Amino acid sequence: MSLQAILSNIKRNKMRQKFTPIILMAAMLLGCSQPQKKEVKVSPYQGKADEYAEYKLTADLSQLTDKEKQMLPLLFKAAKLAEEIYWEQAFGNKEEILNKVKEDNAALKLVKINYGPWERLNGNKPFIDGFEAKPKGAMFYPVDMTSEEFKGLKDEGKDGLYTVLKRDEQGALNVIPYHVAYADKVKRMAELVKQASTFAEDEGLKKYLELRAEALLTDDYFDSDVAWLDMKNNGIDFIIGPIENYEDQLYGYKTAYESFILIKDKEWSKKLERFAVLLPGLQKALPCDAKYKADTPGTDSDMNAYDAVYYAGDCNAGSKTIAINLPNDEKVRETKGSRKLQLKNSMQAKFDKILIPIADQLIVEEQRKHIKFDAFFENTMFHEVAHGLGMGSLVDGSMTVRAALKDTYTSIEESKADIVGLWCVTKLAEMGELGEKDLMDNFVTFMAGIFRSVRFGAASAHGKANMIRFNYFAEQGAFTRNPETGLYKVDFDKMKQAMLNLSEMILRIQGDGDYDYAKKLIEEKGLIKTDLQKDLDKIAEAGIPRDIVFVQGPEVLGVQ
Repeated sequence: MSLQAILSNIKRNKMRQKFTPIILMAAMLLGCSQPQKKEVKVSPYQGKADEYAEYKLTADLSQLTDKEKQMLPLLFKAAKLAEEIYWEQAFGNKEEILNKVKEDNAALKLVKINYGPWERLNGNKPFIDGFEAKPKGAMFYPVDMTSEEFKGLKDEGKDGLYTVLKRDEQGALNVIPYHVAYADKVKRMAELVKQASTFAEDEGLKKYLELRAEALLTDDYFDSDVAWLDMKNNGIDFIIGPIENYEDQLYGYKTAYESFILIKDKEWSKKLERFAVLLPGLQKALPCDAKYKADTPGTDSDMNAYDAVYYAGDCNAGSKTIAINLPNDEKVRETKGSRKLQLKNSMQAKFDKILIPIADQLIVEEQRKHIKFDAFFENTMFHEVAHGLGMGSLVDGSMTVRAALKDTYTSIEESKADIVGLWCVTKLAEMGELGEKDLMDNFVTFMAGIFRSVRFGAASAHGKANMIRFNYFAEQGAFTRNPETGLYKVDFDKMKQAMLNLSEMILRIQGDGDYDYAKKLIEEKGLIKTDLQKDLDKIAEAGIPRDIVFVQGPEVLGVQ
């Protein structure tokens, strides 16, 4: 009986005065016997999990045809298989770690963001008990493999982009092509991509999907890369396969599986078309000696804007990509150029949720008016353009820049893209190609962007690139920091000169294949120093998200 019912009976009872004390005591005892609320335990991982702001990936599908909409469920299934392979490459058996943390939602969120127990935005330090430091070579090589073993292995495929090294029963190293190592998933992935091609009404997209399905089965991506560049009128863009080599921090050889599903923003893409024809002119105008810009970029390069609706695998690990420049194959770039994809909705999310709040914390008040989305978009877009500038091979033609710079390549390449990208914006503005333009918008937004990106940590290629640029700018007086307020102020003229000098240095390192100089530059300048760490702590204390995490999938998009 409830307490209220007992008291009602007391009122009606003629002998209520006699029995009231007894009944009230019983009521109190009944009340005490009610189940107590359990104390809610806060996960020790909740703080880190909250550093990632959720963002839903959706897009306007009304511009797609019925056939294109029918294609989407197949692409989602193929992308999820790329995700499964990436788990194998980055960690191994994902169930081992997912089962370990399944009772803690915050820990589970972090493990899924990082594809393992190592925090990608914190130097890959383990954050789950029982795990040691992340192997530099991830799962591309045996964890116990020595450099002497690798050097002594007589197999020319050992440094290939699409091979994994495993030990046989006798303990000897074997080189296994990806399409063999991950055969079951790769075959199913190829079947789904092939099936999706039957719904493609655009001939360019149809050809690309057919060739990509074949490429997944052979690890030969040249023809499908060319076909991807040839398609121009597609409403859907789909990227899948082993592409970037950030995960291999041992040698920088091995590529990791990933996938993007993108819906083209045709209106914004139209605005970007005219920049593609300017690439050869930008190459010739690079701020370096002629021999470091002797390459001629392909003239079929194009730029488009998209709404991303799905990220899978490598591109979804840790910090989220907001722009793409592909293919990476130097031969394809030389003959056909490259495509620059701006992921507009992801970009807007980072600008609104992260960049503006950071500027409010660290940029002097009078310069905050220069933090603008258009400037952020331009800086990001021309970062991707800059990946296609400079030299793909050394000036003496002996080898590719990638091969010469080895493990330093990705950090130096990202450094080039960052600084030469800003030079591109500056050059085009001076040429009158960007209309009415206040370059201070781009410079101040660029500065705020360093604080945003460096929070990804100095362990990644992008993190080292950010720190090289930040520390070089500091030495050159490109900005000043008020020690009392901790606020930064950009000096336009000094930043412009520092931009020119650093661009020349990076282009020269690449053209000469100067591994020792590259190594020294990263070791001396790829570090977060004390004052900057204080400022990054200030951002964290303000509760500003470090990055975004996507709510995504066919159900979010409304396709099944």
